[in-house]
Amino acid sequence: MTLLASSSAANPSLLAEPGTIAFLVVFGMAVLMYFVFRSMSKHLRKVNDAARAEAELAHADLTEASGGKQAS
Repeated sequence: MTLLASSSAANPSLLAEPGTIAFLVVFGMAVLMYFVFRSMSKHLRKVNDAARAEAELAHADLTEASGGKQAS
């Protein structure tokens, strides 16, 4: 019985070990998340720039409507 168990464990495949498979899954997810976060950062930067431009436009309209006086 011991001989049978030792002979089957003597030749494990690289992908037969759960540690290797788990590492590959986690590494693959990390690579995917890198690209997801990079894309999200780019989109948030666009939204932030658009909001800033809209706020500046609203402030300019408010200043123009008040006759050149700046609102405090």
